[in-house]
Amino acid sequence: MTPSSQRVSRLAFRDGVFSEGQRAIPEETAVALVYDGGTQAVMMATPTDIEDFALGFSLTEGIIADPSDITDFEIVEQTNGIEARMWLKSERSQALAARRRNLAGPTGCGLCGIDSLEEALRAPRPVTSDLIVTPAEIEAALASLAPAQALNRETRAVHAAGFWTREQGLVALREDVGRHNALDKLAGALAGTADILSASSLSDGVTVQDADRMSAVPVNGIIVLTSRISVELIQKTAMIGAPILVAVSAPTALALRLAEQAGITLVGIARGDGFEVFTHPQRLDPEPLSHVA
Repeated sequence: MTPSSQRVSRLAFRDGVFSEGQRAIPEETAVALVYDGGTQAVMMATPTDIEDFALGFSLTEGIIADPSDITDFEIVEQTNGIEARMWLKSERSQALAARRRNLAGPTGCGLCGIDSLEEALRAPRPVTSDLIVTPAEIEAALASLAPAQALNRETRAVHAAGFWTREQGLVALREDVGRHNALDKLAGALAGTADILSASSLSDGVTVQDADRMSAVPVNGIIVLTSRISVELIQKTAMIGAPILVAVSAPTALALRLAEQAGITLVGIARGDGFEVFTHPQRLDPEPLSHVA
């Protein structure tokens, strides 16, 4: 498999002095999502966790409703990229045939394979949850990301998407050069099938239907992102079913409107000194603020 990063020579200028040295930079690879022999999207992505990416993209884009809708899976490395080949149940295959087209997108493109304005701006899936968290828990979820971002520590050039629960802390984290890709990889990981969705496992008789019976992580927790919040990230969060989305930057106006519509608590500008809540604040428990007069 293509490495996630490589070291390159560079000439640095700091404090008025040039110095030679090396720096780690992330790899970027074309990843084709192929269904029943036809390409649905080509994404520029970090070449890690491809199984998670393929499954998560399939789920968050509505191509499948459940991991068991994939009947076979294979990763094929080509000279110019990676193909994630999936075969679908007949009803899912027929539904996809109507919307299939080949489309190559730039890094992190979140609308690949979308061929109408209606689909691009589709109403998000409603999220219902009685989860209530405290500001301290929001801060803990945010603080859990950095220690787990191994690739970003090395390169300072990739996004991360993590899932945090009160009971387990940081359950999973995925990194990628594209923020949408990172969230798709996380969605795939949360589906509970990533460890056995590989060609070698499938060749030994393990099917995706078997994988679907593996223990799945509940989504009644917090998704944390190291990026701004755009509409595609709200749509994907809604498909995952997570009730709270926290990000280090601000949302777009359309993302805010869709989060309100979806029932997602949207928290932005989340930094070490606090955060801002934009939608559905009822999920935030205003714990005693002893420092406020």
